[in-house]
Amino acid sequence: MRAEAVSWVARGAGLAMGVGAVLLVAGLFVAARDVVLLVFIAVLLGAALEPLVGRIRARTGISRGPAILIVYAVFLALVVGIAVFVVPAALVQISAALQRLPAFLDQARTWSSNLRPEALAQGLGALLDAAEAPFTKTAPPDAKSVVDVSIVVGSAAAAVVTLLFLVFFWLTERPRLQRYALAFLPPDRRAGIRDAWNEVESKLGSWARGELILMASIGAATAVAYSVIGLPAPLLLALIAALAEVIPIVGPFIGAVPAVLIATTVSPQTTLITMGVYLVLQIIEGNVLVPAVMRNSVGLSPFLVLLSLLIGSAAGGILGAVVSVPIVAAITVVLHRFQDRETPVRVDPAGAEEADGAADESGDPGAARTAPRPV
Repeated sequence: MRAEAVSWVARGAGLAMGVGAVLLVAGLFVAARDVVLLVFIAVLLGAALEPLVGRIRARTGISRGPAILIVYAVFLALVVGIAVFVVPAALVQISAALQRLPAFLDQARTWSSNLRPEALAQGLGALLDAAEAPFTKTAPPDAKSVVDVSIVVGSAAAAVVTLLFLVFFWLTERPRLQRYALAFLPPDRRAGIRDAWNEVESKLGSWARGELILMASIGAATAVAYSVIGLPAPLLLALIAALAEVIPIVGPFIGAVPAVLIATTVSPQTTLITMGVYLVLQIIEGNVLVPAVMRNSVGLSPFLVLLSLLIGSAAGGILGAVVSVPIVAAITVVLHRFQDRETPVRVDPAGAEEADGAADESGDPGAARTAPRPV
């Protein structure tokens, strides 16, 4: 009895220590969530660049180190080029676009004053006044505002530099880090964990490469289209559209709002043309670019995508919304490995009709092709 009591005490102490360790790690993750998100983005970019390193090694026969330097040099040149040439030009276009704002607000205020009922006109007038207020301040900024802006700019620059270093170190140290982590596992489980690790990283790398290609395509297309139709600040609007493209489902709508608002300062015809151009671009993207670029990426149902966006935005703001989808995709890849793939789940006859080749309840399109039809 005494030995049994000692054993239970030891188990309870071990359980308490395990729970305490989990809570400690969770608290550290919450406290350093910005750093964790930055590291996760670096891993995404590193996973996106890793296949390029392999292709260069296969075609040239050079070692891994020089191949990493070539890929990273190109990646660094693109980032620096955007930071030096595109972003400053877009910021210059902001002032040019804001010069049109007072005239637009006056036109909108005149139009809203003729609306009926009068309460609607007053409400729109109040909204226009609130929109104009930030741009009508003529007083010079105080020292605190200058310091706050400097801190934000410095933090953003430091985050970008840190991200670039993390991407480089992940590319160079990934094999050694993987071996170090696998050494903590029993020998008989290392191969399976390594396969799962590589599968998750491969899928997320495909997703990241696809998103970068889509962002570049939409940014270039909108810049050309907005320049042709004579929309003010086309480079700025294209940059906004490209950045918004990384947010699934709602990103294209977010990217279109600034363009439509600026188009209203030109003419109603320009507004309609802008909406039509963006609609055409989204149709081309949805039917041509996405199937061609994202065919190998991790697929998620719209419900999971929307749910991950809501949770990610609530936990980490815009950055959390951006990384929430790949995080959920990685979790689903891991969960798929635990599923019983040999015994597919029958589709509920009370649910929607089962189309030939549709995915079963597990979310795997291949499982539906092997599952027996419901009786």
